[in-house]
Amino acid sequence: MLDLEKSEKIKIIEEKAYALGFDGFGITSPEIGEAGTNFSQWLSLGYAGEMAYMARGEEKRRDTNLVLEGVKSIICLRTNYFTTEKGMDFLDLPEKGDISLYALNKDYHDIITPRLKELEKNIQEGFADCKTKIYVDTGPLLEKPLAQRAGLGWIGKHTNLISQGIGSWYFLSEILIDVELPESEVAENHCGTCRSCIDICPTDAIVAPYVLDSKKCISYLNIELKGVIPIEFRKAIGNRIYGCDDCQIVCPWNSYAVKTDEPAFKGVDGNFLLTELILMDDEEFRRRFKGSPIKRIKRRGLLRNVAVALGNSKNLQSVPFLIKALKDKEPLIRAHTVWALGELLLFESIALLDGKLAAETEPMVLKELDGLRQRYLAG
Repeated sequence: MLDLEKSEKIKIIEEKAYALGFDGFGITSPEIGEAGTNFSQWLSLGYAGEMAYMARGEEKRRDTNLVLEGVKSIICLRTNYFTTEKGMDFLDLPEKGDISLYALNKDYHDIITPRLKELEKNIQEGFADCKTKIYVDTGPLLEKPLAQRAGLGWIGKHTNLISQGIGSWYFLSEILIDVELPESEVAENHCGTCRSCIDICPTDAIVAPYVLDSKKCISYLNIELKGVIPIEFRKAIGNRIYGCDDCQIVCPWNSYAVKTDEPAFKGVDGNFLLTELILMDDEEFRRRFKGSPIKRIKRRGLLRNVAVALGNSKNLQSVPFLIKALKDKEPLIRAHTVWALGELLLFESIALLDGKLAAETEPMVLKELDGLRQRYLAG
């Protein structure tokens, strides 16, 4: 490959990318420009919530030379994970938990990273002595603006990347290189006057077109947020226990989504029985979600979400399971279980909880109980 012209080398690399399972390939320069300014403004408005890593990596996100010194080009790649149709009918099954489509299969980092490393090796063979760096949404890169400039799609009003004729059910990854490569044509925006994603959002997290307040986003609340879910968002969460796909489900461009035949992305049934999940111990959690993205939020995070979903289920048959969950070792789970029982039993929950939690000392649990008393006794 060393004797080939640069354009021929790129063609071979692109063909290799598709052979490895990537279904989108584009190249852009490393300049961030206006996207960096917009990111800093987004941070200043507090829209990152408790995602402190966003602010820690601000300088690198605005200057890719701090990520790879001497970087001249960024190869952007797209990987389709769309394996099954998804609508809003999961809301009709409140006894089951809904999990975001991307999390129904193996952790995509484990799937994409080896392929990315193989492609990186191919690039290094083609461009002798070049420096490279790879990322699968694990580093300080503004990957969506870069992917748009690389022609892979445009950033929609919900802030996800959309590809014309493909939709938005895919992962992004990048290879930075200190060799100047010809840039792809920038993707045009085709959202038009559509506001389906804005209107469907259960928590009004899309505060303006192309602006997301993460603190309101359900995917932030049930994944990124590690502590207590603010009470004002709990009912809107419904039975979503890991992520939220609503804005993608209603996007008209996803009607063109093509299913991948990638075996690694063949997911399991996305509806999980809540009463089974709420009583999982550590061993069962590790067994059931081994190799899954869900392991990221740990048992305490998932069962916190399950407790909220049970509180929204209106299913009184779940009360005995929630009563057992009051004995869970994790205060975070017990606290949200208190709220769930309050939603299901209303005023009657006070006497029950006072008895079951007579020896409770954890502040977050007691705060939930006090909140119930104020809610039902004050009125």
